[in-house]
Amino acid sequence: MPGKFELKKFSELDLSDRFFDSLKNDYPADENNIGFENWFKKKAREGATALVFSDDEGLGAFVCLKDEQESINLVERTLPAINRKKISTLRLAERYRGQRLGEGAIGLVLWNWQKSKAQEIYVTIFEKQAQLIGQLERFGFCLAGHNPNGECVYIKSRSQIDYNDPYKSFPFINPSFCNAGYLIVNDTYHDTLFPYSELSHTLQEQVALSVANGISKIYIGSPMSLPPYRIGEPVLVYRRYTGSVGSKGYKSCVTSYCVVTDMIVAKVNGCYKMGFDDLIKRIGNKSVFNVSEIRNKYDSECTLVIIEMLYYGFFGAGNNVNWFWLKNNGYWGTTYPTSMRLTKEQFKAILKEGNVDVSNVIIDQSRTC
Repeated sequence: MPGKFELKKFSELDLSDRFFDSLKNDYPADENNIGFENWFKKKAREGATALVFSDDEGLGAFVCLKDEQESINLVERTLPAINRKKISTLRLAERYRGQRLGEGAIGLVLWNWQKSKAQEIYVTIFEKQAQLIGQLERFGFCLAGHNPNGECVYIKSRSQIDYNDPYKSFPFINPSFCNAGYLIVNDTYHDTLFPYSELSHTLQEQVALSVANGISKIYIGSPMSLPPYRIGEPVLVYRRYTGSVGSKGYKSCVTSYCVVTDMIVAKVNGCYKMGFDDLIKRIGNKSVFNVSEIRNKYDSECTLVIIEMLYYGFFGAGNNVNWFWLKNNGYWGTTYPTSMRLTKEQFKAILKEGNVDVSNVIIDQSRTC
């Protein structure tokens, strides 16, 4: 069965678990360092908590965050004291190395950093953890130097966001976008693909669902016409209610927002644009559909489009924006919704209605189209 992230107290965890062996070896106690074991016991006495991923095999990931406001002494230089979020520990079990659990963990950490409004987030990591370093760099962490312990110090700053790549800028939307769009997803498919959207904004609830599938999402659809999305543009995820109880105008709603990272046109009006094997390679392990289900869509649908996105944020329970509000405020239009182009101001207005702090999502609003 899939596992899930939860907030757990250090005192609830077994320090003798083999999962922690590498941390004990990498961080022994000496005259200059408290060591991992003593640090762990100290945190347990203090009642501290960590993000812990568990499955049927045991611990799969362990993440601990800390708020800081002090200088960082590097071998190369000293970084001034500012508000920072520190990833004190980020450890994945061997069976999850190279899988998308690490992406999910980094996504949760960056959402937490965004919400805190701290200027920077950083982590210390040994060079031998090349795979994890690669994931951190993909999400915009940059090498700032090395600490006296020999670890690399990787930092991500609000003031130096690389908007050329949606992964590097996550979770902040490129302020230079001109248009946004809608992605229409039927309810059952939606709740599998975008699991956080029905949750409140508390971290305790956010981490309760599985992030084994990461925050990069694949949508496979058969639109009436090719969507006008561009790479780097935001899209609003619209959950279309397909049930028969209650008003669809209230139950169908915008729940989340993503940024498009790729669009693959596999088939148009019955004409294949891509071979099936090549399509499967492009999709990888990011789809909620298995190969057989994708094959069926590939063979039977007249038009088949695959949209790859990064799951940038969600409104949460009680904040989702229903169809009636969109229609009554002029945000739905008369064309098929996937063809509609929203302006930046319209997109921001919908985020605000979803109780999103727009200034903490689009942090540089001085740039215009």
